[in-house]
Amino acid sequence: MQLARRSVLAGLLLAPATAATALEAQMTARRFDFTAKPREGFTPVAADRLYDAASGYGFEPGEGRSFSVAVPEGDWRVTLEVEGGADLTVKAESRRLMAEQIRTKAKERREVTFVVNTRDASLPPPPKNAPGGTGVILNPREKGTPNWDDRLTVEFCGPAPKVARMTVEAASVPRVFLLGDSTVTDQPFEPAAGWGQMLPRFFAPTVSVASHAESGETMKSFLMEHRLDKVLSQTRAGDFALIQFGHNDQKENWPQTYVAADSTYRDYLRAYVGEFRRRKATPVLATSMHRRRFDGEGRIINTHGDYPAAVLAVGAELGVPVIDLAAMSKVFYEALGPAQSPKAFADGGKDITHHDNYGAYELARCIVEGIKAGVPELARHLAADVGSFDPARPTPPDSFVMAPSAARSNAALRGN
Repeated sequence: MQLARRSVLAGLLLAPATAATALEAQMTARRFDFTAKPREGFTPVAADRLYDAASGYGFEPGEGRSFSVAVPEGDWRVTLEVEGGADLTVKAESRRLMAEQIRTKAKERREVTFVVNTRDASLPPPPKNAPGGTGVILNPREKGTPNWDDRLTVEFCGPAPKVARMTVEAASVPRVFLLGDSTVTDQPFEPAAGWGQMLPRFFAPTVSVASHAESGETMKSFLMEHRLDKVLSQTRAGDFALIQFGHNDQKENWPQTYVAADSTYRDYLRAYVGEFRRRKATPVLATSMHRRRFDGEGRIINTHGDYPAAVLAVGAELGVPVIDLAAMSKVFYEALGPAQSPKAFADGGKDITHHDNYGAYELARCIVEGIKAGVPELARHLAADVGSFDPARPTPPDSFVMAPSAARSNAALRGN
């Protein structure tokens, strides 16, 4: 059974005076009213009001119901006033799940609050004659997507997405950075999904989830494309970093980014850990989930070789928490079995690596269990309703319900 989030309105929190957060602090709370009788102090928004740069707000064109507000990069506390008779699921940016199945009775009103991280691709320019870049090198599929634009986008999904009002204000909270590949990333189109875009739903509005994972990435490419530079430029003391690489790092047919499990793969893991620790942030390693490949007895075949063991070894060596998603995914897939497990994967189960909404959601619950077991400082920020999850007893796939986003594509995923 899925869990519905309920949270309460929190006050305006101004961020520390860094280059990025100084811009946040300049922006006062913005309040929007979508009803026929706008409340005083709120900006009225007609149902056909499209986004334009001059006003900095409006609905995005196309199918679905996505509302955008121009903001600088940072963390934003969003509070929705949900109307009576609603059945609402909320996503942000590129389909990040923020709240699910918010259901209200006919005359009931409810406030739902969550924190969204926004970003652009710019980097602080290096000093004169110093090496470095001025921006993340985006791949073609990323350009123009909500994850990298100049606005905060909230999508109202579900059978009855009744939202009366919305408030956006700057927030100062710890960040949970996600670094990884296509199995972690915010997949922009239905029906594919990464566990990272499900994770925000499981946190209270006391942290933000900043997913910098991207399809096709390896630890080397993440460095070369200045993605790690971007993350580190925003990392503050008290932040967290969940790091999961391996699917692509192990590909010997990718010679520019291949790393060996017994040597260079471990070296890169150590370097990533060191960078976050130098900034007084908490690194957390995760082993890669298995691919869906069964033997004749219905047991998962390890296609990752020694890479999961290398992550566990580096974690033990450095005293870094490790979430063993390889072990949990094995239990999860075997619990479903060869017949039902394709329902957790993309492309109608033809894909044996990437997941759909159901698979990503259940893997995010595995990550939450790993946080509860090994990262108590972060576990304090989990939502009160996360409950417990046993990968040996997953939600039956046919009973899983996730309100879909409007954006849909059947194109092959990058790095597949």
